[in-house]
Amino acid sequence: MNRTQQLLVMKFGGTSVGSIDGLKNVLSIVEKARQYWEAVVVVTSAFSGVTDAILDSVRQAALGDLSCFEQTRQMLLDRHCEALQVFVNDQQQRKLAEEAIDQLISGLTNLVRAVAVLGESTPRALDAIVGYGERLAARVLTFALQASECNAVTVDATRLIVSDSQFQAAVPDFEQTDAQTNQVLQPLFAAGAVPVVTGFIAATAEGVPTTLGRGGSDYSAAILAVALKADEVWIWTDVDGVMTADPRLAADARTISELSYREVAELAYFGAKVLHPKSIRPVVEAGIKLRVLNTFNPDNNGTLITDSGEEYHNGTIIKAVTAIRSVQLITVEGRGMLGVPGVAARIFSAVATTGATVPLITEASSEQSLCFAVPSGSTRSVLDVLEKTLALEIERRNIDRIWATDEVVIVTAVCPQMRTRLGVAGKVFSVLGDSGVNVFAIAHGSSEVSISLVVSVDDLKTTISALHQLAVTATYPVSNSK
Repeated sequence: MNRTQQLLVMKFGGTSVGSIDGLKNVLSIVEKARQYWEAVVVVTSAFSGVTDAILDSVRQAALGDLSCFEQTRQMLLDRHCEALQVFVNDQQQRKLAEEAIDQLISGLTNLVRAVAVLGESTPRALDAIVGYGERLAARVLTFALQASECNAVTVDATRLIVSDSQFQAAVPDFEQTDAQTNQVLQPLFAAGAVPVVTGFIAATAEGVPTTLGRGGSDYSAAILAVALKADEVWIWTDVDGVMTADPRLAADARTISELSYREVAELAYFGAKVLHPKSIRPVVEAGIKLRVLNTFNPDNNGTLITDSGEEYHNGTIIKAVTAIRSVQLITVEGRGMLGVPGVAARIFSAVATTGATVPLITEASSEQSLCFAVPSGSTRSVLDVLEKTLALEIERRNIDRIWATDEVVIVTAVCPQMRTRLGVAGKVFSVLGDSGVNVFAIAHGSSEVSISLVVSVDDLKTTISALHQLAVTATYPVSNSK
């Protein structure tokens, strides 16, 4: 690799930094990157399991029980200090590092105890608390890098990413973030330093801590990359890039060498766990390359994601298959719906008031039924609000019934160049029929990148296995039509 690239943003996930072996690989990866890039930014998640442990402790504290947090507190101290003992040999530096960890854990302790006194945890309080996992990880990683003779500096993202006050899922202000990020980081680059930035967290213009939503460290890396006009973003995980399927459901799943932004956005939206869906948009708009790599197999090329990845294809019928679990189908049906304007608008306006997401919609061509999927946890509230909103139509028998299925699964196949690939949908449903899978609903987006179908929970593994064969073995000719 020639030293021609200027700025690289690397994000390391919880499993990458959450073990001694993982941290050893992270140090090696950062050192190698510094040899080929003029400037490197490291974004870190919390150690694996830490965020969940903190959240569980806060929930128990709100009920007046601090025993769970005492266990979590000791776990945080043990794990982070163990890493320091392994990587920081200088006694004076280790003492400074351990004092920094103690100080952070003391701050966390005070906040959790305040929750116990108040008997409640507001979204604002949760955002102030849960980001401590990233702050602890960033300190450990910084001291470990310094011990390996890397000029690393911890930077809390609260100094860089400016957001609104939508706690738990804050929205960044890109203009203010651009200014803040460059003001803080450019002097560090000039001094030859490597900023180690906390992922997941941000702050309002007034300095109130916020978070970007679970999985938001990917988003943090993308936001910083855009602000800094980075050349590339590398997301380091514990798998060899984006896979053709979940390896737990398809034993022959393999890494996809290249994907388009549209394809990976479909995969992220429909259940792939490698990338946070929101992380795609900023880099798409900025034209920044995104690569997904494996911390535990760093020599693997992983998956490159670009705006032209759709053009790269090995001729298989589909590129990847993924699934969303724990959803139910809700159907609104009735002969009186035929030709009545505004029914769909009223239905989805009502659903929106519950806060439920709707990952799939399908409507009968006769306009006599409308079917859509919602998370299982939202089903009851959605049914209640629809029955209330459409009470008059139900009374007049314009709507016969509103009902929900048992739990189902949405399976999505990403099919590149569907416009020019002949008979893709036919092949998909043929292989499912041969496997004895019954399909409850179908949705094919206008983007012509994917096709989604709903199957029973019992048929999930069979469906994934059958479709995955179209991603690894079956090929199809490409037509000459435009």
